[in-house]
Amino acid sequence: MFAWAETRHAAPKSALGKALEYLKNQKPYLMNYLKDERLELSNNRAERSIKPFVIDRKNFLFVNTPNGAQGSAIIFSLIETAKEHHLDPYRYLTYVLKTAPNLDQSDSKWIIPLLPENAPDNCRIPVKT
Repeated sequence: MFAWAETRHAAPKSALGKALEYLKNQKPYLMNYLKDERLELSNNRAERSIKPFVIDRKNFLFVNTPNGAQGSAIIFSLIETAKEHHLDPYRYLTYVLKTAPNLDQSDSKWIIPLLPENAPDNCRIPVKT
């Protein structure tokens, strides 16, 4: 595709000229995508993960304080992160909220047991294959 684009000439302000310039500018990023199979070409998954925030926007109108808004955002983020990691959000939140107060927060690594990848098996949802 890049070799083909190099052979094309178009007026810079034309639609084709703009498209060719855009392709040239995006080449390094596209090449990174091709080098690492873990990368996704589209951001559809990220867009789907923020959809609940958009849907619940009206609910956030009733948050009366900045601390309440921050708390809501943290809980919402934990729920969506749990879903992404195939965890049951209710069981994961229960685990986090019961475990966190008992951890020594003076230790710099206190958060590690609470991360989704370290959640206990009873928080996991079987992945459908």
